[in-house]
Amino acid sequence: MKINSIILAWGSGTRLWPISRKFYPKQFIKLDELWWTSLFQKTLKRATLISKTENILIATNIDYKFHCITQASEIWIKLKECQILIEPMAKNTLWAITFAMKNIENDSLGLIMPSDQVIENEKKFVKAIEESKNIASKSLITFWIKPFCPHTGYGYINPETTEKIPYKVMEFKEKPDKIQAEVFIKNWYLWNSGIFLFWKEIYFEELKKHSKAIYDIFKRNDDWLYSPQYGYEWNEKWEDKKPNSKLLFEKEKYINEIFNALPDLSIDYGLLEKSDNIYVTPLDTYWNDLWSFDSIDEYLKANDRENNNLLEVDSKNNFLIGEIKNKKVAIIWLDDCIIVDTKDALLISRKGESQKIKNVVNILKEKEEDRQLVNFGQTVYRPWGSYTIIDEGTWFKTKRITVLNNKKLSLQMHYHRSEHWVVVDGVAVVTVWEEEKIVRKWESVFIPSGFKHRLENKWKTELHIIESQIWDYLEEDDIVRFDDDFWRK
Repeated sequence: MKINSIILAWGSGTRLWPISRKFYPKQFIKLDELWWTSLFQKTLKRATLISKTENILIATNIDYKFHCITQASEIWIKLKECQILIEPMAKNTLWAITFAMKNIENDSLGLIMPSDQVIENEKKFVKAIEESKNIASKSLITFWIKPFCPHTGYGYINPETTEKIPYKVMEFKEKPDKIQAEVFIKNWYLWNSGIFLFWKEIYFEELKKHSKAIYDIFKRNDDWLYSPQYGYEWNEKWEDKKPNSKLLFEKEKYINEIFNALPDLSIDYGLLEKSDNIYVTPLDTYWNDLWSFDSIDEYLKANDRENNNLLEVDSKNNFLIGEIKNKKVAIIWLDDCIIVDTKDALLISRKGESQKIKNVVNILKEKEEDRQLVNFGQTVYRPWGSYTIIDEGTWFKTKRITVLNNKKLSLQMHYHRSEHWVVVDGVAVVTVWEEEKIVRKWESVFIPSGFKHRLENKWKTELHIIESQIWDYLEEDDIVRFDDDFWRK
């Protein structure tokens, strides 16, 4: 019985601000204090224990598409373009899951997994999935976690009280307040892990039965929504597919129209709360979705990991996390606080209050000059690599640019700024106007404003450049692209 792994990989980057940002949410973060590989990479590795690589689908949006492809390649997993299912806009989990379920083969299972959870014992996880396959051929399956506190950040499940596992689900409850959560714990409610196992035929039977209007929307648009190959011209070999920009544009335009008309619905509210054919089975392993800095603090304590960069004087029970290595933070007469230190923002919160970070983000969004702090950090990730702003002033901006192996930037031109590139590691292929040249380590090249230019890395190692921009207008929108491997405007 084939299992297809469906990984949900989107988010807003709000809960763990300022470490996470809108265009770099928590599932893609890599921090020494937490992990060398991101949560997305851990989830992807976990998926390969259950499914073949070609049977893994990623449901995400266009902003995270190349994060998914790049981070997969870093752990030696090659994803094809058609394995990335792009939602044109966030419409919650029901649409993303239905979109993905329609893309798997008939007579197969879909294992739905969020990309931002910690699961410690993967052998037990795989065992729980394998043992649930038979019941999943008849019913919808979700996985429960045994609660250890009245948590307000998770959904709850009210199971039928029998000795036989799996339990029939009597009721789903969305994230409660503190008082409700305490009542749920006393009445033996379970945490909903957000991990599901669905047989394709059963899933769409239940969707048709309980959300027929939604089912009909997807059924009417089969050819557009559920054909990953649409928009590609194919040769005999899968790897030889070539994008047809006209067909892709038509598909994107039509899908946008469909999604614009869709209401915002979670799978809990749109389907699971209405169905009477759902069973819940235990996930007998350590699980944490790291929904706040408080939960990260709990996770690190459970693993006996401390931050040696925190120096406390007459202080106790404080938590420090940051992206700046070897930076000492000293505190005096301060207890029970969370300190989050990044290159462009500092957050200090009382423990137990970190969920209010969303209020901080909302305030930043109101001011145009602060919106950049919500969207990006000092390091900005692109399909070809990344750049980090080192310093900037009225007439200049200095960046460290990293170009991944066998990647190149667009052929582009700037109306205002001139650029000076110095290669500090690797070998660059630089195009300035019509001339292509090789620029080696410690060599440099100057690009005047108005000149077409391109930076390329043809080798197997990363290319590192120091870029100095000069002029009175240095914003990222001063760019005209003439050719781009990633189909950006």
